[in-house]
Formats: sequence, structure tokens, C-alpha cells
Amino acid sequence: MNRKFVSRSNYVLRKVLNSKENLDIIQDFIESILNIKIEKINLNPYLKSKEKYLPKEENFGIVDVRITTESNKELNIGIQIIDGYYIQNKLLLYYAQIHTNQLEHDDNRTIADTITINILDFSYLPSNDYHKIIELKENDGEEKIKLHILELPKFRKRNEKNMNKEELWINYLVGNGITREDSEADKIRKLDRLLDKFWNEEKME
Repeated sequence: MNRKFVSRSNYVLRKVLNSKENLDIIQDFIESILNIKIEKINLNPYLKSKEKYLPKEENFGIVDVRITTESNKELNIGIQIIDGYYIQNKLLLYYAQIHTNQLEHDDNRTIADTITINILDFSYLPSNDYHKIIELKENDGEEKIKLHILELPKFRKRNEKNMNKEELWINYLVGNGITREDSEADKIRKLDRLLDKFWNEEKME
């Protein structure tokens, strides 16, 4: 995994990304992984408002957002990095956390479907594909739970010039760096600069 955020990985990325100024990075990542177009995106304030009460803040995800897609569908999206213990529990507990966070709001919004993006720095599922989707549905076929699993060790690097945007993001998460100078990699380069700034300015508390 990229060494710039491996230390307290969820904590570092949450510190860097949880601001309105950096929603463009979050949007670019979500669009790339979920293969959707986002018309509107807002931070859900749960993580920020509860941060000081969490017993171990690096275990509570990177970001929690509400999006509206191009087709006018509202979704709750959570992103987290998971370590190698109790994976099933962490996948489902994080999903439950992000989904129920919607109850914290006072704006009378409807309860939207939730999708979580889970980044693993180890192999977990039997498939050789680095990107898998786990769906749990009700008897009538209606989708209720959707988990995206990104297993970084299964990603096979190839010529960066031929990578699509999802592959560029995974390539960066793995730690291969980013050399593409075109607009496809703009948000990845921005995140890389923010991470450098964070570590250069980080002080002991």
C-alpha cells in the first residue's frame, strides 16, 4: 500500500480529505470505482462530530458522503481501509455505521441506499479479480446491501498510459506512484500533494 497513508491509514486520509475543498477528489474516486456520474456530493458530518468520542478513530473510515447521481438517485457512500482481522465483522459493521448515520441528520431527508468501498492491503476473497462486489438482497430481489471490495495485492500493474481511471486510482493506492500528466490523473496528483503537505506539517500532539 502507498506508504504516504499507511500509518493510521483511515485517520490520515480522513484528515486530508474531509473538507469541502477536497470533495472533488472524493467524487473522482467514487465515480471511478462505482462507474457512475455524480451530480451532487456533500459530506455527512457524522465522523467529524463524533471523532473525539470514538475509542480508536483510525477504525472508523475515511469519509462518509451523500451523493446524487446523474440519474437522480441518492446514495450514502462510505470509504474505509480494513486491516487483516475479523474482516466479515468489519465489512458489515462499517456498512451498518454508514447506513444508520443518516439518522443523525435533522433535514428530513429520506433514507437512501448505502454503498461502502472497502480497501484491503491483503488478499481475502477466492477470486483473482482485485475488485469484487458483494450484494445481499431480499426475497423479492430488491438490493439491500452493497459492498465493494478492493484487494490491492491482486492488482497487476501494466503500462500506466493504458490504464483507465479506476486502474490509475488502484495503481496509486498500491503505491506505484503517478506519472500521468493528463486530466485523468488530476485528482490523484492533487491528493498526492495534500499528503505531502500533511506529513511535512504534521506535529506531535
